[in-house]
Amino acid sequence: MEFIGSSYKGDTTNGRMDGKGEYTFPTETKYEGEMKEGMFHGKGVLHFPNGSKYEATWENGIAKQGSFTFADGLQYQEKDWDYCDGYDRRFYSERCNGLRPAGESQLSDLHPPHFIPDGCYDCGDGSYDPKARVVTSYSGRFLRNADDSEHEWILRTCRKAWDEAAGVDPENSVAF
Repeated sequence: MEFIGSSYKGDTTNGRMDGKGEYTFPTETKYEGEMKEGMFHGKGVLHFPNGSKYEATWENGIAKQGSFTFADGLQYQEKDWDYCDGYDRRFYSERCNGLRPAGESQLSDLHPPHFIPDGCYDCGDGSYDPKARVVTSYSGRFLRNADDSEHEWILRTCRKAWDEAAGVDPENSVAF
């Protein structure tokens, strides 16, 4: 575990994780719960560095039934999900606390939003540099390399660090 940057605190049997314990991944994601023969087994919770969590019942390392809760307290619903869809574009904090006054519209669920470096995008759990194709946490820690699918999604949907008028081509525009 030390070689890959993970750690474990808890019960063991014959040198394997067995019983209750806490396993920390190199990404700082933590699993707290029951183990059996070195695997997640029984009730356990994955705590992600951004504050979200996944509570599940595990069988031999596989989540069989669980629920995901975002860092802001919003619970994911697989069916009848109406959060931030085409009909209701409010952020969860706006749904809980109401809309901000005119002139103070929210750009993200956090107000004020996280700082995004020039040329980068806000992809929810950090900033994305499209040239390096790297996602870093808001504190600057490496999170992951984006694959082609995530790269395209971020460019298409995420908040940019710069202002840009939609549908305007500056090279072909005429100033009045």
